[in-house]
Amino acid sequence: MSADPALIGGSFLVAIVVGLTGMGGGALMTPMMMLFFNVPPLAAVSSDLVASAVMKPVGGVVHLRTGTVNLRLVAWLCAGSVPAAFCGVFLARAFAVTDAVKYALGVALLLAVAGMAVKTWLGGRGGTSSAHEIVVRPIPTLLVGTVGGLVVGVSSVGSGSLIIVALLVLYPALKANQLVGTDLVQAVPLVVSAALGHLLFGDFQADLTLSLLIGSIPGVYLGARISSRAPGGLIRAMLAIVLLASALKLLDVDNTLTVCALAAATVVTVVGWRLRGRAEAPRPRETVGTR
Repeated sequence: MSADPALIGGSFLVAIVVGLTGMGGGALMTPMMMLFFNVPPLAAVSSDLVASAVMKPVGGVVHLRTGTVNLRLVAWLCAGSVPAAFCGVFLARAFAVTDAVKYALGVALLLAVAGMAVKTWLGGRGGTSSAHEIVVRPIPTLLVGTVGGLVVGVSSVGSGSLIIVALLVLYPALKANQLVGTDLVQAVPLVVSAALGHLLFGDFQADLTLSLLIGSIPGVYLGARISSRAPGGLIRAMLAIVLLASALKLLDVDNTLTVCALAAATVVTVVGWRLRGRAEAPRPRETVGTR
């Protein structure tokens, strides 16, 4: 087996994003392998999932240590996602559903970006509760896990991007770093299940997976360390940008347009963040003269 230095560097950068935001692995890593390294689609999906099965626990452990994980929420998500992910591998091989799922997820992510932007401009500050104080809604959470697991088994996309968007809707009281931590931990058994299916029935390539692991393990650890301590506003801003990047790549948008859109989104985010910070800054108290 031989490692590819360029692929190691690319996987390191993508893994930092995964550790920071809990998402982007499948939606960024798989397209990167297909677009820049000419890896066949099924081989890219299989190798990415096997690498994620090793990479995700690294980031999850960091968040478990800092207490930004709701384990009951993780349990209900996994109850639906683990069997569905394994079944998704069979669907991917039996039917040509990958493209349809990819485009549908791309549209869903664009809607999520729009929703996050509106919430921010209307004054949404994110959650304020502890990760352990959230009241879990079992049935909706189970359904989210099932749909997310099915999508992951088919396309390797969704363990972060799709599920974290659903968590934003179901549990708005969760802080940004709690979203990331809970999503990273629930993704571990999910991607293990999907990876097992691809090892048995997919197109796993050891050379590809070795390169991904060498770059992604230190990358996801670094990203998780930052996200577990970073301000919630910063993490939400990064979530929105990564969601946008994932959506554009899933919809096969031209690389030049994608870069321009991300650059514009970054500028708008930075400017908006600074303006909002000035607006929320406490005003100096006026001194009242004595008579």
